[in-house]
Amino acid sequence: MIAIPLPLAVALILGFLALRHMLAQDRPVLFLSLLMICGFQSLIVSLAQHYGVSVLLMVQPISASLIPPLAWLTFQAAALRPTEFKRDKWHAAVPLFVLFCAVFAPVTLDVILTITFVGYGAAILIKPRRGEALPLARLDAGPLPARIWKTVGFLLILSALSDVLIAVAVGTGHTELRPLIISVFTSFSLLGIGALSLSRDAEGTPVIEPPQPETEDTAPSEEHAALVARLDALMVDEQPYLDPDLSLARLARRLRVPTKQLSTAINAVKDENVSRYVNGFRIHNACKILQQGETVTEAMFSSGFNTKSNFNREFSRVMGRSPSAFIKTHQGTLSVQADET
Repeated sequence: MIAIPLPLAVALILGFLALRHMLAQDRPVLFLSLLMICGFQSLIVSLAQHYGVSVLLMVQPISASLIPPLAWLTFQAAALRPTEFKRDKWHAAVPLFVLFCAVFAPVTLDVILTITFVGYGAAILIKPRRGEALPLARLDAGPLPARIWKTVGFLLILSALSDVLIAVAVGTGHTELRPLIISVFTSFSLLGIGALSLSRDAEGTPVIEPPQPETEDTAPSEEHAALVARLDALMVDEQPYLDPDLSLARLARRLRVPTKQLSTAINAVKDENVSRYVNGFRIHNACKILQQGETVTEAMFSSGFNTKSNFNREFSRVMGRSPSAFIKTHQGTLSVQADET
């Protein structure tokens, strides 16, 4: 039986996933690009470390430097704002600088790559703040988008840890551990980044026009209350919560206010985040549908939810009981009313 090196196995898995989604055309270009570069990097590691293709040792740090900025751009486009060439082109300086170092100062590569992976990983970890919805993330997904991208940020930092361990191994005379460290850490990190980036909950909603710039919110509580009153009226009159792809950015555009201002107002007035606020409307709509005798699945999809797990969790939070318990209680109420008549 032929043993396949771990990095090669990871490359094959990521390559298969990339090809599958490319043919299905069900993922944005940035998602597919991140998946392909992770697979390509795993292939290079396998050929260089396990098959002795030494020429790829020069390519390995340069291709690796593409992953952190591409992960950030994918996260940004999925959760924060659309990618803008003029605003985001500076990220291309990262691999160009690594290329320069590879040619003129190769001794600095390990330090530069470590800083790059840790820096971008930390940025992705820090950006999703507790209690605040990511502007482009689907509100139906709740906290999952933030958790997914925070895991990607952690994996970037974990990948940088391999360079530290390699330096320790070389410094202590255990150079034979270098291929093992590279194989294990790189394979685990790349597979995790690639797989997580393809999660349905990691994807944001398409934006037709760029969100309005976010400004520092200094409005008094009266303005918060007025804004939330407008939002309440919008939710009742137009029912935007029925859209399963609804995001904070879409709500903010409907009200023509910055996303930060709307999120802050909801937190201040309602004492809950945007996702919980919207899901409250969805759950009450689902209750009306269940009272009409429809199934739980029909109530879930008709109220803007995509997954049963999110629906059940939010239903229990809002109503204090599961959908099935709600149905039993409602059926019991109807039976009592029928007996009385």
